[in-house]
Parts: sequence; C-alpha cells; structure tokens
Amino acid sequence: MKVFFIGFGQAGGKIVDRFIEFDNRTNGNSFRAIVVNTARTDLMGLQNLDFEDRVLIGQTSVKGHGVGTDNDTGAQITFDEIDIIMNAIDRKGIGDTEAFIIVSGLGGGTGSGGSPVLARHLKKIYKEPVYVLGVLPAPEEGRLYSYNAARSLATLVKEADNVILFDNSAWKNEGESIRGAFDRLNDEIVRRFGLLFRAGEIGHHGIGEMVVDSSEIINTLRGGGISSVGYAISEVSSPPQSDRERGFLDRIIGRKQVEERRPEDKLLGEDKTSRILSLVRRAMLGRLTLPCEYSTTSRALVLVAGPPDDLDRKGIEKAKSWVEENIAGVEVRGGDYPAQSRFVAAVVLLASIADAPRVTNLLEIAKETKATSERIDEENVLKLDESIEPLFE
Repeated sequence: MKVFFIGFGQAGGKIVDRFIEFDNRTNGNSFRAIVVNTARTDLMGLQNLDFEDRVLIGQTSVKGHGVGTDNDTGAQITFDEIDIIMNAIDRKGIGDTEAFIIVSGLGGGTGSGGSPVLARHLKKIYKEPVYVLGVLPAPEEGRLYSYNAARSLATLVKEADNVILFDNSAWKNEGESIRGAFDRLNDEIVRRFGLLFRAGEIGHHGIGEMVVDSSEIINTLRGGGISSVGYAISEVSSPPQSDRERGFLDRIIGRKQVEERRPEDKLLGEDKTSRILSLVRRAMLGRLTLPCEYSTTSRALVLVAGPPDDLDRKGIEKAKSWVEENIAGVEVRGGDYPAQSRFVAAVVLLASIADAPRVTNLLEIAKETKATSERIDEENVLKLDESIEPLFE
C-alpha cells in the first residue's frame, strides 16, 4: 500500500521518522512522508527525514518554541498556515499514493489541535482516503492531556475517514515511565502497521493465494469511526539455518522482540490449519492497540504473513470465519503474505468499533476537567475593592 505519512507534533514526528527508517531497512519504497511542528528543536531531532520534509509552522506567533499543551493555538496556527503544509505535500509529490495517514499524539498541543484541521483540508483537495493514527495519553500524563485528547478525537472522527488508536496506558509496563517507554511503544506501532501496509507486495516468494491489497484495507476502514489492531507472532517449526535466510518479516519483527518471545510463541504440531487459527485468535484476543469490546466491531481484516509452506489456506479461511462469528458485522476480509522468515505473524484490523471503555473513560475525564476548570476560574478570581478609583477607564 502506497502511503503518504504526515507526522504532526512531537509524537507524530518521531513515529513517522521510525516508519521511514523501517521502510528504508526493509527496502520497501512504499512510504512518502513529511513532518509538521511548531517546535524547531523537535524537527531537528529527527534522523530519517530530509530537512526539506520537515515543516515548521507558527514562526510568527510562537517563534519556533511550540504551543505547549494549547491545542486551540495548535489548531489556529494550522488554519492560518495550511498553505505551507499543503505546498510541502505537493512538493514531495503524491504520485501513486493510495492513502494519507496523519500520525499524532492526541494529548499535546500541535498534533492534537492541527491534525483535525489538516484532515479537513486533505479531504477537500484529494480523493484518496485520509486516516489518522492517533496516540492516546496515559492517565498519569495529566488531566489536561486527557482533555486535549477527548477534544481532538471528537473532532477527528468527523473530519477523517477513520481514526486508528494506540492507547499508551494499555502498553506501558508496570513501574515504567511514559518517557522511558516511548521508544518501545513507537516500535510496537511501526511493527503492526508496517506489516499491514506492506501486504500485497510481490516479493521473492511471489504473492499470496488470497491477496490483501490496498483496496481490502480501504474497504475495511470505509465506515469511519474508531479502529484497533491486534497482532501475534509464532516461531515456525523449521527456522532458517543462517542469518542470510532471515527475510523481510524478521526485520519487521526485530531482534529485541525475538529475544523476548514467550514459550507459547512457537508453532508446534503438524496441523497447520489449527496453528493459523490459534495465531489469529491470539492476535484478536490479546493486547489490542486500543482495548475494546471486539464483539461490537463492524468490519475486520485478517492478514497472515510468513514462509509459504506454513501459510495454510484452510487455516486462514477458518480464522476469518471465527472472526466473523465474534464481531457484530459480517464483512471480514483477509489473506496471506508469503515472506521468508522463521516466524508467522498475524494482524487483525478491527474497524468501526462501537464500544471502547478507554475512550468512554477519556470523555468522562474531559467533562470533569472542563467543569472543574470553569468552577475554579469563577471562584478563584482575586477581587479588588471596587471603590478604589482606577487610573483611567
């Protein structure tokens, strides 16, 4: 799938920078990207994007120092300087782009405020779908971040074709700080979506018997709303004997995740059908990017990638049927992606979810924060004696 990424704000810029590093490392040439920010230092810290693809906005108002957590200012700057962003996209060239994906952290100021503005303008100008990959703040990041995320999300679901969420609080380890977890969480994001967006490419092992191409992904996400992604890997029974035989999928999974795999991550037994079904079940019932009631999902997509000999068509069909039995809708697409590896990986895209407790909780926190803020503004105003005559009216 040919994707044009726009990283908006600090978190979005870092994630998109990682996507480009991933694309270069896997020889994909599938991703185009720019990053947008109001803070000059955040742009300078990126490693894999050319300098002409780093767009600084708001120089006249915030002087390159960012907007802090003020997403109203982030939105206003984006409205005022949208032409600068659109010119950067045109300069990069959309070519054979099949979808735009705006990536941003929803709790801050620049990405939270600017992403909905950009989504609206992209949809006005281009016919390609516009998706948002949004990162939800963890509760310990503060109530203001939750308030910002709720406002941004409520706007994004109206402006974008679909919003795929990654919840930091569901992925942070016990006792781990959010700042300390950023690199690991970004790797988790890139691993899942990198595999999903690379499906359908023709590699050394040909194409799958049931191809998952860009149209399958677009049709799955066409209903709008909020979506989540599940993922699982298992080691095959006959791994490659040398590093030279390690292929594309191994580079996606990454050495660190391989070292941290659990005993149950190894495919055992001779029944390939059961192994594939078990892997897809683990992907959907395990830790999703956004914890949700999967039974309220309208549409789903199942992708299984790995060595051709370990991709069982009957197993994939059974897995699709199992997913269909467990979601509200009846549209379940899916297929296989042959790739040299010592692992088989499954990705399950759950689209247009009707019930996500984390989002409900976020909205409740936002309402409480707004009410508290208004009460404090009204009660905690230092009142001076009105009988004192002012210097001038």
